[in-house]
Amino acid sequence: MRITVKGLTKRFGPLEVVSNVGFSIEEGEMFTLLGPSGCGKTTLLRLIAGFYTPDEGEVQFDGRKVNDLPPHERGIGMVFQNYALWPHMTVYENAAYGLKLRKVAAGEIGARIRAVLENVKLSGMEDRYPGQLSGGQQQRVALARALVLNPKMLLLDEPLSNLDAKIRIQVRAEIRKLQKALGITTVYVTHDQEEALTLSDRIAVFNKGKLLQIGPPKSLYERPQNRFVADFIGINNLAEGTVEAADASQPWLRLKTGFGELLAVPDERFRPGDRCVVSVRPENAALDGVAAPGNNLVRGQIVFAAYLGNALRYDVDLGQGVLFKVDIRDPWHHEQRPMGTPVTLSFPASSTVAMPAEA
Repeated sequence: MRITVKGLTKRFGPLEVVSNVGFSIEEGEMFTLLGPSGCGKTTLLRLIAGFYTPDEGEVQFDGRKVNDLPPHERGIGMVFQNYALWPHMTVYENAAYGLKLRKVAAGEIGARIRAVLENVKLSGMEDRYPGQLSGGQQQRVALARALVLNPKMLLLDEPLSNLDAKIRIQVRAEIRKLQKALGITTVYVTHDQEEALTLSDRIAVFNKGKLLQIGPPKSLYERPQNRFVADFIGINNLAEGTVEAADASQPWLRLKTGFGELLAVPDERFRPGDRCVVSVRPENAALDGVAAPGNNLVRGQIVFAAYLGNALRYDVDLGQGVLFKVDIRDPWHHEQRPMGTPVTLSFPASSTVAMPAEA
């Protein structure tokens, strides 16, 4: 099913929780709504589900307006943050609950439940109660209950937030594999950037009810269009600057910052004199830089180092109140530099991104 949202707005009293949001989700796509707590992403999911009615705009399923269609007629399967399992019912009874409400024949119920429990790796646990299951298993029961209805789309509201880190990684991989195998259109809500990057075909980033950027994970991570997206997704180095040259015929955008001149990825939004924010990921920088075409060099001093297991992260003071993070991805073969060591950082212009300061 293709989902289209046009000019969607939702208010609760004077508070506008969703502000003029529009996008389309393609059939079979895993589409994630990402943003901090309170940004409006769950409200938007509930507008798609039909639990809320928009104040403005419309929701369309395959081109049909569904604003006034109740949730049970929208063909959705929904998994809530707290799973909403009946504690007095077995796994089988929880999964069968929606089918019984729809008066599906008993024989068909059994066949459909066996198939869906096998899909979510719960075969043999039909007679257990939720209290006898781990958090990951409870999440799978909630997923089975949604899938057994053969929905046209699957809506998941922070389904992994109650799981510990290792189980969360395992279950999110299972969700992605199952979604791809079933080919079901899925809308996934999370505040976890890593979760969004791992699961999604495309991500929509929200803040304060507004849609700030939408695109594939790689695009959002490597080419953020505004400061919020650059800062919210992953670790980033951000600094203020001014555009010195923005000639479309030149291979790079030329910027001036408090710690030197930089080359950045071309961007047609800029004109000379425009204020900007410069973004460079820690993994794209090296400590001992050498001059080369298309390479930025800046000097600084190491003021802190943190061992992260899979990386060693340095904080380098560039002056002007700028601390620049540099990740060494192979700490096993790197001798840690002492605090106060002067270094010359290098990072390619191709991974240096400028964004409008106003954003």
